[in-house]
Amino acid sequence: MSAWPTPDYSRNMRLIGHSDQGGRPDGVQLMVHRGYAYIGHMVSQGFSVVDVRDPKNPKTVAYIPAPPGTWNVHLQAHDDLLLVINARDLFADARFADEKVYYTRSVGETVSDVLDQGWSAGLRVFDISTPDKPREISFLSLNGIGIHRIWYVGGRWAYVSALIEGFRDYIFLTIDLADPRRPEVAGRWWLPGMNQAAGETPDWPEGKRYALHHAIIAGDTAYGSWRDGGLTILDVKDRTAPKLIAHRNWSPPFGGGTHTALPLPDRDLLVVLDEAVLDNQADGEKLIWLFDIREPSNPVSIATFPQPDETDYVAKGAHFGPHNLHENRPGSFVSSTLIFATYQNAGVRAYDITNPYRPVETGALVPAAPQRMMDTRPGRPRIIQSCDVFVDAQGIIYSTDYNGGLSVIEYLG
Repeated sequence: MSAWPTPDYSRNMRLIGHSDQGGRPDGVQLMVHRGYAYIGHMVSQGFSVVDVRDPKNPKTVAYIPAPPGTWNVHLQAHDDLLLVINARDLFADARFADEKVYYTRSVGETVSDVLDQGWSAGLRVFDISTPDKPREISFLSLNGIGIHRIWYVGGRWAYVSALIEGFRDYIFLTIDLADPRRPEVAGRWWLPGMNQAAGETPDWPEGKRYALHHAIIAGDTAYGSWRDGGLTILDVKDRTAPKLIAHRNWSPPFGGGTHTALPLPDRDLLVVLDEAVLDNQADGEKLIWLFDIREPSNPVSIATFPQPDETDYVAKGAHFGPHNLHENRPGSFVSSTLIFATYQNAGVRAYDITNPYRPVETGALVPAAPQRMMDTRPGRPRIIQSCDVFVDAQGIIYSTDYNGGLSVIEYLG
């Protein structure tokens, strides 16, 4: 226990386990499934498998490398399938050494050599019937930069954000997994102005990036987060032809970066998180919003979540602000009143939204600074940047960091 890094701050949460993920402490998205954590890497490429059946003693059991030059930052696990994105490792590209370039310009505009594919773009599908031994069974190849993120909770359909040939940035694709050994693109949707090959021209301001981060699907509705393009609600009853129900964008005046839209269908609510993407709040104040979606064609913002204020996190450096939400996946902890989020240099946060007009923070844990830096971009500060959060069915919290490894946390609220 003495080897665990002591958190900088905790309230109603305590650290109960930690892992350096087999010497690859850089983590982005994680899935905890059947007692194993599947963790995509930002710098190490590939992904790791960590045995968390005893959450106090996580043990790394496998590392699956990515093809050269390829990111596996995001993944999804359900039943016997693990879906892993393949995309160009953009942070290894010198053109993105200044992260502002990544977040304020279309990727297609910055990387015009998309046909010169020295990387793998598409979707890897693994059989995880033996959880610690993922076995690749198929690959869906795409032309372009590749896929950024996936939503898959079983059944026939997966949903991805992908930058494919002819588009300025990531758009919405539906993937048919009727036969997981032969995945196929079934439908697609994008915001007007994104289809460069069709002659569309963007009407958004310079310095803004319209790109789908990902969509979460509830029933036949997809809730999409488009970075500086805001929120879309799509009818996906016909998976081959998604249709727009509503589009809302609050950037400007707010700073954009819309990252995650989490529906709470039993309450007709939607939690929408804007990601902080630049150091020292250079991209403006970012918030977690609560929308009333009783009328899907007219989503209305009714509240924002309180921001961490026990110290001056802007002055702390690096990114301060929301990054990700626990997404209520089947088989995980599911609640429409208790919401978990990562807040980058302010760690992991829990919120009670029993009263939707007055969200209340009920717990927090800020991990210690990373012991070493994995992020190879120049000048990155050695400060915690809590990235993803997953809460298992027993209520144990798992959180990744770009440099600081896997934190296993117990919620005491």
